Amino acid sequence: MHEREPKTAGATTAANTTSATDATDATDATTAGDATSGEGAMSAGSAASAGSATSAGGAASAGGATSAGGVMDAAEVARESVLRAPYAALTWGIVLSVGLVAFESMGVATVLPEIAGRLGGLGAYGWGLSALMLANLIGTVAASRAADRRGPARPLALGLAVFAVGCALAGSAPNWPLFLTGRFLQGLGVGAVMALAYTAIALAYPQRLRARMFALVSGGWTVPSLIGPTIAALISDHVSWRGVFVLLLPLVALAAALALPPLRRLGGPEQPSAADDGPWWSTPVARSVLLAGGTGVLLAGLELGRPVLLAVLVLAGGGAAVVALRSVTPAGTLSARRGVPTGVVLRFLLCGAYFGSEAFLPLGLVELRGLSATEAGLGLSAGAITWVLGAAWQGRADGRWSGRSRAVPIGAGFAVLLVGIVVMALGVLVDATPSLTAVAGWAIGGAGMGVAFNAATTDTMEQAPADRQGEASGAMQLAQTLAVAVLSGLGGAAVALSDAHGSPVSGALTATFTLTAVLAAAGGLMARRIRAGTA
Repeated sequence: MHEREPKTAGATTAANTTSATDATDATDATTAGDATSGEGAMSAGSAASAGSATSAGGAASAGGATSAGGVMDAAEVARESVLRAPYAALTWGIVLSVGLVAFESMGVATVLPEIAGRLGGLGAYGWGLSALMLANLIGTVAASRAADRRGPARPLALGLAVFAVGCALAGSAPNWPLFLTGRFLQGLGVGAVMALAYTAIALAYPQRLRARMFALVSGGWTVPSLIGPTIAALISDHVSWRGVFVLLLPLVALAAALALPPLRRLGGPEQPSAADDGPWWSTPVARSVLLAGGTGVLLAGLELGRPVLLAVLVLAGGGAAVVALRSVTPAGTLSARRGVPTGVVLRFLLCGAYFGSEAFLPLGLVELRGLSATEAGLGLSAGAITWVLGAAWQGRADGRWSGRSRAVPIGAGFAVLLVGIVVMALGVLVDATPSLTAVAGWAIGGAGMGVAFNAATTDTMEQAPADRQGEASGAMQLAQTLAVAVLSGLGGAAVALSDAHGSPVSGALTATFTLTAVLAAAGGLMARRIRAGTA
């Protein structure tokens, strides 16, 4: 059958309003930064929204391109900086917003075992991560579409407000269901902030400054990813886990105060997108809700003890998710067609293997090895550090692969990640091994992730046509978000079943780490399909 060519949700492609160079600059500048993110990681459609939002970019960027007297001269251009007027307030507002959601995303993963234990949520542990990631899908697409129609100021204000409400609710929750509600609201805000960060850059900054801003945004995610787990664990150990959520509220207000006034002055696009015209059920937002809802139903069904109801929910939820997924990814993705579709699948496998393991590393170290949250956070920090190093090494060595298949570094990265998962699992599950073996294993895994992530992203975007850059980027980010949600949910279902039967959590973690190792192995075998037209 002929597969139609759908558009990625939230990815009103960059080519209509920006050049291929713009999209490539965005990709190049964000590759290393994306590599440090957990879920948020540059959420689905972020790069796409940057391109789509530039319908007003000509006018918006002109403010940076011209002076009061006309075109800027060479001296003015040389002095121009994203950290100077008229960009400084917006720059710090964007970087602070991204840093806040990065800290919250990475920090909570470290203290989640303690939260689940205190609120009676161990039986639904995976939902502490899945709720955020599923909401992330919706928030990303909804904010991107709103920005295309009305400009970024209003959706960013709403996204930060919803994020703040989610932090307050999660930080004050007396029970696990209310905590999960807070996490869902946080996810809506995380998706909106990450998508709109790129939209704001495309609208407010001239092309010559965008690469610098992409680098700053990458740093805004990287630094919290490195230090966030340790800081969150220290707050939890010495104050309360609630402080990880509540202490961010003043910073959210500061980010809004910095970013919103400049964005309001931009106004909305001259020609609002018409992608949402038509029946409501065919809009990108509706498809993202269907994808998130179907995935959530599937994951919920896996935790049920009654086989008939389990089968019904799994089939219904899985079917809805597949239908939605077909409409928000490039044609051929579900069959892993060579080229860009394989790049999207590789992103799912890579992030499923890495983040699916990382999500349960703190739980294993705390519950099975008796470590504190601070000590468990070392594993996450170790992986983040080596990820950056692996991505940097691959970036320097990438010239030799330009224009041809990067199957070798991608496959090698998957292989190193597989070794890291195995070593980490031994450190968590085998009492005879020192617990720090798990930390060392995750440092190995992070290096492999950095190499494979960078190489696969670069190869995929290199093959994407100029008018499909946004679609390719958005599809990869969607795959990343979905992978984290699904693997967190599957591992959480295993933990829930173990808890319900009074079994030790070690069995659930063994099953989870086995699954993530299989994903890493599958990715290594599929790497050779990354380039279209190769054997």
